Amino acid sequence: MSDEIVFYHNPMSRARVVHLMLEEVGAPYRIELVDLQKGEQKQPAFLSVNPMGKLPAIMHRGTVITETGAICTYLADAFPAAGLAPRLDEPVRGTYLRWMFFGAGCVDAALIDRLLSRPAPEKTSALGYGRFDDTVETLEKAITPGPYILQQRFSAADVYIGGQIGFGMMTKSLEPRPSFQRYVGLLTERPAYKRVQQQNEQLLARLKATG
Repeated sequence: MSDEIVFYHNPMSRARVVHLMLEEVGAPYRIELVDLQKGEQKQPAFLSVNPMGKLPAIMHRGTVITETGAICTYLADAFPAAGLAPRLDEPVRGTYLRWMFFGAGCVDAALIDRLLSRPAPEKTSALGYGRFDDTVETLEKAITPGPYILQQRFSAADVYIGGQIGFGMMTKSLEPRPSFQRYVGLLTERPAYKRVQQQNEQLLARLKATG
């Protein structure tokens, strides 16, 4: 069985975070472009991969993995040589998983609610993230004192959370606090990030040419 990863991607989607994770991991992967403008994500070919009809998705060793946080967690564990996740027997593994799941369960939903101007319900305890302001304060604490979530240790949690903070500031659903700007600025200086930016420009050109 081939160890190559098939990566279903569109640069204008959450798949950008997985693209960055793949570059950080350094494992061989092949991109399958999904044209969102043509609705290819809702066609039978892709629905057989992810019935939700959403990106990102990868296929590795005959197994499909979807959901950005799950893919980042999977890749970090599947390729331990990259050093992007603490080992199972390391105490800091708990901290790492805490923030990975916080990103998936709280940050993502909070930012989308703010982006779409959804009114907060009277009983915020029913929301997974509670209050938006509490989520933002907790997010800031996650990257403090830094420079990374695990302090001196860069991990998949930074790829995931960093992508969310960058998205939030870009869409103005998250205020550009100095701590967030510093953190995202640090991540964008990484070689993997610069490679992804260059590759995505080429992929967008391909999509435009076939549009």
